[in-house]
Amino acid sequence: MFSWFRGSFVKSSLLALGVLAATLTPIVISIPASAQDTTPAPGTTTPDTTTPGTTTPGTTSNLSDVGSNYWASPFITALAQRNVIAGFPDGTFKPDQPVTRAQFAAMIQKAFNQNTVRQLASGGFSDVPANYWAADAIRVAYETGFMSGYPGNRFLPNEQIPKVQAIVALSSGLGLTSSDASNVLNTYYTDASAIPNYAVNNVAAATQANIVVNYPEVRQLNPQRTLTRAEAAALLYQALVRQGQVQPIASNLPAASYIVAGGTQPGTTGGTDIVSLAASSPSFTTLTSLLKAAGLTETLQQAGPYTVFAPTDQAFAALPPGTLQQLQQPENRETLIKLLRYHVVPGQITASQLSTGELKTIEDSPVNIKVDSASNQIAVNNARVLQTNVQASNGVIYPINEVLIPPNLTGQQPGTNQGGTTTGQVSPGRRTLGGPSYIGVAGNIGLTGANALSVGNISVISKLGLTRNISVRPSAVFGDETIVLVPVTLDFASQAAPVSGQTFSISPFIGAGVAIDTSGDTDIAVMATGGVDIPLGSRFTATGAVNAAFFDETSVGLTLGVGYNF
Repeated sequence: MFSWFRGSFVKSSLLALGVLAATLTPIVISIPASAQDTTPAPGTTTPDTTTPGTTTPGTTSNLSDVGSNYWASPFITALAQRNVIAGFPDGTFKPDQPVTRAQFAAMIQKAFNQNTVRQLASGGFSDVPANYWAADAIRVAYETGFMSGYPGNRFLPNEQIPKVQAIVALSSGLGLTSSDASNVLNTYYTDASAIPNYAVNNVAAATQANIVVNYPEVRQLNPQRTLTRAEAAALLYQALVRQGQVQPIASNLPAASYIVAGGTQPGTTGGTDIVSLAASSPSFTTLTSLLKAAGLTETLQQAGPYTVFAPTDQAFAALPPGTLQQLQQPENRETLIKLLRYHVVPGQITASQLSTGELKTIEDSPVNIKVDSASNQIAVNNARVLQTNVQASNGVIYPINEVLIPPNLTGQQPGTNQGGTTTGQVSPGRRTLGGPSYIGVAGNIGLTGANALSVGNISVISKLGLTRNISVRPSAVFGDETIVLVPVTLDFASQAAPVSGQTFSISPFIGAGVAIDTSGDTDIAVMATGGVDIPLGSRFTATGAVNAAFFDETSVGLTLGVGYNF
């Protein structure tokens, strides 16, 4: 009789799982974890103090040694108007005067408003007294990642700064990277071999970002030559162009010919539309590839204008494993198009025009904008704007640190085919804390032993995700006595498994913990478990596990059940 019951229970349980699996609902795209990044903000500055003592702001109109035909005049004029640099009381700028490390730190402090990425040790640098004129600027330049010290906790504030150090400082502070440094340097510089090893990647990244300016010979870097005030102005201005804080200088001005064209210069001649601008940046290789796969490159190369919230490569990398591959499958092209169109707003909207509220995208679904004026932060849904006003010829780009998920994809996830079956990795349960979680009921089929775990009973099951790969799975098996199981499991990556012509995402797990027998005197034993979770859409997860409790007599049971995701 009991054998018949056990066999019927197994068949019924498997049938129930089959019915639930056949009614799979589409899987929801998980909102990715934030990809860490800094947030450039417009620099509001005060008159420059590039040398000790008082200076007076000035423009080329009243700087006697910087005429309109001077090669660096556009850079100096623009920065003087922003009070990043200034002239001297005698009405000169002294463009060829060398710049010290302290003076360059002061310029950086005035030009940028970056987030702190590290802390200067208490007491600061040993050679920078607290009352030193540039002490605060040096602290800021260090803590925002632009400049570093020397061994022995020294900064050498009065040492003249070589041009290569200034380029490294700007590249480091802006977080620039290069994937092909050697090729870039050999392509653009005749003296690439003179660049010190420590600076190779930074100089290449700055070159690709159009920050480097070489006068009088654009292909001659002269890396070890002392930086002049004119060169400092040129480098700082180009760094601000990179941030979208200022407009590129006009391409018909002589100064433009000294900008090393390592990438597409925004606002100048050449491919300056949104797609070309994104393609020229090492931060948007994934976005560029997806735009091409979706057939949207021609759209975003049209006159527009458009405002594009552009996820960085790090943002796409933070998507759940396998999502990018799924998005690029031909059967998911419509999903990819919807996803990308949700990042595009018609019209050009600058940072000063953004306000808290909704913006309708070309996908017809709105994004929610939140502007925090106090902290100079802009958020789009759950994503943070990393940079403002990156100007293209047909609109403006805002790099963001998360991929935006449109609400009309809540019933569909990449990897779900037209028949409704899943073809890629999905997460069983919804995410709480660090991982997916659910609670539900199950049938327990006893396999061996002499307690509730070893006979046919009903049980309550649960899974609480602690991290992406670690969970605790408390459960209780009810019978003449109750057995409580508390295992901690290692959850493996989801795997696609074909079953009767359909493909399911199966997530194996294995673990160990304690089993508590509540009958009479409470007995506690070590237990082991292993099984699989099978997502049944966004709300339910089917699960099966073998549990073994090592009491005086080992008890083993097979649990088959369904959990509700929370």
